Amino acid sequence: MRGPCAGAGHAHVRLSRGNRMSIMVPKIEVVDRGTRSIRYLEHGWPTELCRWHAHEEYELHLVVETRGKAFIGDYIGDFEPGYLYLTGPNLPHNWITDEIYDEELPLRDMLVQFSHESMEKLATGFPEFAQVRDMLMSAKSGILFEGFNPTFARGHMESIRDHEGPERILAFIRFLVRLNEHAEKRVLSVAKMFQPAIGTKNSAIGTVVDYIVEHFKDDITLPKAAKMANMTEVTFGRKFQAVTGHRFTEFVNRVRVGEACALLYATDDMISAISHQTGFRNIANFNRHFLNLKGMTPTQYRETARQDLFPDTETLP
Repeated sequence: MRGPCAGAGHAHVRLSRGNRMSIMVPKIEVVDRGTRSIRYLEHGWPTELCRWHAHEEYELHLVVETRGKAFIGDYIGDFEPGYLYLTGPNLPHNWITDEIYDEELPLRDMLVQFSHESMEKLATGFPEFAQVRDMLMSAKSGILFEGFNPTFARGHMESIRDHEGPERILAFIRFLVRLNEHAEKRVLSVAKMFQPAIGTKNSAIGTVVDYIVEHFKDDITLPKAAKMANMTEVTFGRKFQAVTGHRFTEFVNRVRVGEACALLYATDDMISAISHQTGFRNIANFNRHFLNLKGMTPTQYRETARQDLFPDTETLP
């Protein structure tokens, strides 16, 4: 069982059958950075800052205390003290603490928010920093830095907090460099992962990606995709994986599962119907891929999301 965030404002959300829009509409947060390029925040538990929300800024988020469930895009997973995340622009997120923590805590989260524009300007002025761009692209789907030393993470956060002006920026950049060097980066949400950084030289792959995103219901085969890109199947398969980070069939299934997540949130459609709507040939195949990617069944996913994010959800008949 999870405890709702104080002041989170859980409204009664009514679901209409067949509505393709997700009920998980996040509160849009406008971050006033003023003359500062980065913003440091920390808060305890419970807090009004804990809610399902999104903002244009990247967010580097360290959990200091409590255990619970992390919601990032369509990702649902457990968190515990020391877990460190990076979320990208406009990616909804929330961390909900277990109900067993019934006492107020002075510090649960330490976080830094920064803009894409600032990072682009930094990479333009200092080409060596451009290598961090790949990590920031992955952050559009959310990243969990698995195994990152929590003592080091907190030390970096405290250094950012305790400095001002240029020294704060240097402390922040130093932390980003360490994170970029960390090997175990787990990309979390399926929903944004099909937006890779595809440049002009990879436009053929980009065309195929766009087609998959728009026509995920169709029977999309490797031969058909290779022909669309005007490549041999071997060349296409190798290049597709290099550009997207996923094998072709795996990528198609990820897009379909991402769409299924939205339907599980937004509709009361039967699981079998959602399986068909998202391009899977049979329910068993759908369940297998969903479990593999999300770590839970479609039914468990729907129940967990609605119970924790929208505990007062009403469903239309």
